[in-house]
Amino acid sequence: MADIQIGQTDFGKVKGAIHRRLLQKLDLGRINQLGREAVRAEVGQIVESLATTESTPMTLQEREQVAQEVLDEVFGLGPLEPLLKDPAISDILVNSYKDVYVERRGLLERTTVQFRDEAHLMAIIDRIVSAVGRRVDESSPMVDARLADGSRVNAIIPPLAIDGACLSIRRFGRDPLTVDDLLRNQSLTSGMLALLRGCVYARLNVLISGGTGAGKTTLLNVLSSFISNRERIITIEDAAELQLHQDHVVRLETRPPNIEGKGAVLQRQLMINCLRMRPDRIIVGEVRGDEALDMLQAMNTGHDGSLTTIHANSARDALGRLETMVAMANLHLPESATRRQIASAIHLVVQISRLSDGTRKVTSISEITGMEGDIISMQEIFAYRRTGLGENGAVLGDFTATGIRPRVSDRLAASGVNLPAAMFEATPHH
Repeated sequence: MADIQIGQTDFGKVKGAIHRRLLQKLDLGRINQLGREAVRAEVGQIVESLATTESTPMTLQEREQVAQEVLDEVFGLGPLEPLLKDPAISDILVNSYKDVYVERRGLLERTTVQFRDEAHLMAIIDRIVSAVGRRVDESSPMVDARLADGSRVNAIIPPLAIDGACLSIRRFGRDPLTVDDLLRNQSLTSGMLALLRGCVYARLNVLISGGTGAGKTTLLNVLSSFISNRERIITIEDAAELQLHQDHVVRLETRPPNIEGKGAVLQRQLMINCLRMRPDRIIVGEVRGDEALDMLQAMNTGHDGSLTTIHANSARDALGRLETMVAMANLHLPESATRRQIASAIHLVVQISRLSDGTRKVTSISEITGMEGDIISMQEIFAYRRTGLGENGAVLGDFTATGIRPRVSDRLAASGVNLPAAMFEATPHH
């Protein structure tokens, strides 16, 4: 084992030497102009000459590897590049320069990836945030950004992070999950999907609720794909993640404050502006503040067919959170007025959860049916009932229909969506 360790440190020295040579030969400005292929050739030559002159015994494979790592260093995110290329990884979590974890298929695991030192990690963080016009330093030690592929990035550095800079990357797959993927992964049944597709088509307002990493954005992406190509869609997000393929999409993104603490643009301002842009559909990536009020009002005044996500652990909890967010707008609306707005604005609440074995399931689809006194009344149409644990901790359970025919069926039928009544018949318990 000791030999390998020595080998790796030598590799580090070799890479450092190649990097220095490269910078001596080509200044940084030229490197950026030349493009990857020209620099790859240059790196190849330097590796060759180093391997011969500096008596570093390197196999062809090792030379290739060193050249690749130097290129990752120059053009990419250094040691994180191999992780970013792995489609099975959904999160990359850098706890410190020598401590990197990933989430693969829903489960956390430690990797052998390391940065040279704290300065190396900081240089990579700087590269990520400066690419999207943000900055991170002692005066603004927390930053949210995104990578070119839409992956979400959060960095937090000392003095707020006690043990050195931390970087979290929530991957956004190059190929977002499709309807077929959700069915194949058994995240929901074809009946549930038919209901959701019908609701999007018939312009009902849908709220997707779930915890962190439950797959809210993925489901939002899939539901958005059911919107017709003829409609004008406006998306509002904190970090642009949605990948819509319709012709007529306008994407809006919030902006954090600048160094002086000014110039921030919040979701609420974008929401108000969006209403002046003649949207057919409004999609809010995640509702998390006082923009909830403007969104509900929009849904109630003709902007139907809107979709959004909310962070909550159950459908009932989602409505409670929505109420709290409306209260943040400080209009001192009576509780019953807020609830009436919610009840008339939202038609369907879809709960998605990440289970203990890492799988993601739509655990409930509930319909809001109106008010009973001061309480919003809901009825569950589909649910996922857990029955126990199988081998290797796999969660066992069944999707069931509750036997309730949704009230929105008439509205769906009026839009030409006819769902078979048998679809909603209660599933017998085994």
